[in-house]
Amino acid sequence: QVHLVESGGGLVQPGGSLRLSCAASGSIYSINVMGWYRQGPGKERELVANMASGGTTNYGDSVKGRFTISRDNAKNTVYLQMNSLKPEDTAVYYCNLWFRSSTYWGQGTQVTVSS
Repeated sequence: QVHLVESGGGLVQPGGSLRLSCAASGSIYSINVMGWYRQGPGKERELVANMASGGTTNYGDSVKGRFTISRDNAKNTVYLQMNSLKPEDTAVYYCNLWFRSSTYWGQGTQVTVSS
């Protein structure tokens, strides 16, 4: 059984910053990919960023240069530093873990960017 617990969402003004965290627990294969997806109102779920256990990263085009993903493999934890937030970043952010052809999701954390 694998569990993902997210934290760090909230309300922030445009131009502000937030940091999301996601801790994974359970039987986790050491070679994996952890990351973040988001789903805004009336939109499909999209990739925000992910990071392989070896260090390779991928970012969605809309967040490049503003968001930074990092991870602590020893703690099975992934972080998302979000800077220069825009109203269009408003969404539920979901933590994602993939290994050995299995995908796991967190419960989601709301990020609202509004003045």
